[in-house]
Amino acid sequence: MIFSAAMMYRTWGMVANTDCPAVVVLSGSMEPAFHRGDVLVLHNHGDQVETGEIVVFKLEHLEIPIVHRVIRTHTKAKDGSRVILTKGDNNHVDDRGLYPQGQLWITENEVIGRVMGLIPYVGYASIIITESPFLKYVIFAIVGLSALFGRDKDE
Repeated sequence: MIFSAAMMYRTWGMVANTDCPAVVVLSGSMEPAFHRGDVLVLHNHGDQVETGEIVVFKLEHLEIPIVHRVIRTHTKAKDGSRVILTKGDNNHVDDRGLYPQGQLWITENEVIGRVMGLIPYVGYASIIITESPFLKYVIFAIVGLSALFGRDKDE
């Protein structure tokens, strides 16, 4: 069953053109659009990222991806590359404080997907397991014991 779920995740990633086809919202920075625990379904198709789109981006110095809205785009005169400024809907300031020191914009290469849908609150299980290491070990123990001692009635 776990293998099937992993295969479905990878298949959706190929269809959606992203290595990360789904993410769990971990904070309230995008409320009221998204709430903590929502699972966001992503894609990476289409033209350039535009102002107003909600994107998921990953910065090298941060462990987890960030889900925020594009509030401004800019094309650099020097080389024609596009850069993006983001902000959480529920935040008072833009994300420049999250970007690496001295970086004022993110690049489209740092965007791992655009939000195309959500599944409300389904990600809370992931949040609870991540935030409670003891619970994680209990679940692993139960699954392990079930695999060890669980048998079909036909055997």
